[in-house]
Amino acid sequence: MTLLRGNLQECFIKIPPLWMKEALFLKRNIDKWKGYEALLSTSEDPDELASCFIELTDDLAYARTFYPESKTTHYVNGLAAGFHQQLYKNKKENSARIFSFWQFELPWLFKKYHRYLLYSFLFFVAFAGIGILSANGDVHFIRVVLGDHYVNMTLENIRKGDPFGVYKSGGPGLMFMMIAFNNIKVAFLAYILGITGGIFTVVLLMYNGIMLGAFETFFFQHGLGWDSVLTIFIHGTIEISVIIIAGCAGLVLGSSLLFPKTYNRWQSVVRGGRDALKIVIGVVPFFLIAAFFEGFVTRHYKEMYGWLKVIILSGSLLLIIWYFILYPVLIHRRIKRGKNLTRDSLTNNHFKIWLHQKLNSER
Repeated sequence: MTLLRGNLQECFIKIPPLWMKEALFLKRNIDKWKGYEALLSTSEDPDELASCFIELTDDLAYARTFYPESKTTHYVNGLAAGFHQQLYKNKKENSARIFSFWQFELPWLFKKYHRYLLYSFLFFVAFAGIGILSANGDVHFIRVVLGDHYVNMTLENIRKGDPFGVYKSGGPGLMFMMIAFNNIKVAFLAYILGITGGIFTVVLLMYNGIMLGAFETFFFQHGLGWDSVLTIFIHGTIEISVIIIAGCAGLVLGSSLLFPKTYNRWQSVVRGGRDALKIVIGVVPFFLIAAFFEGFVTRHYKEMYGWLKVIILSGSLLLIIWYFILYPVLIHRRIKRGKNLTRDSLTNNHFKIWLHQKLNSER
């Protein structure tokens, strides 16, 4: 037993420590930090400042792990804070940072949640199919879904030769504001309902999918199917796509509640909720574009050439596919290959700093 204990002690002595002593850590880095401190007061080069800041955050993470209450940690933290303030001190840089959210951060986030976007799309398409089948199987179903008032009004417009006259029923400015407000409200509702584990987000997708299926079936039954597609999808291509994306945000929040993985449930909900909120905020400009088309463009459907409608519809679809599906994949590939993402060094630095912090937080 004594011999065994002695052998074990020898083994433990030979195992190197997983961390270095604070004095050694300080000795290895103090000259570098002093150089950074001098650089902070003299350099205005954003590339140089960003590189120093990224390295300081690594040193700070190490110090906080092994010497959380030491003077060394406080010193490195103060130095890193100085670099952070220098990088983000003026309005021009803050504007660039806001721009980089849509240029880099949101696409990066979308690649992470492409699976939930697919789920939201499949739910919506399935419910739209149910709406089509139900409307064809029951003549009263369309009135149940769309309401008697809307159906009667549209029938009257068809009789007058103006089947989509509803899009001229108000002033373009007022329509734009009302439609934008309603669509943004639906998007945030889809996100908030994710707290039910995503169940009521799916219900919201069901409601909108069935309504779209019944709506299009109504026009096809009256010989106006393709006219309705070319007219309504002037604005509907972006509008429907973004509702599906908002559904993705709700499913992200619901998944974080149901499947916390290595986090406790509260941490998982906070992380998932924050990412889902960024998705919803990120699609607001697209809702504004859709509202602009519906308020100002769709009302002129009679005067528009068919080829112009096809261009608007196709361009809208390509925009959605590019930004939310293809571009996020491209961003991830460029990051893996280590290529520069932009010629604008300031915007690129903001993204590099965000990416560095993001990767550290996910370790």
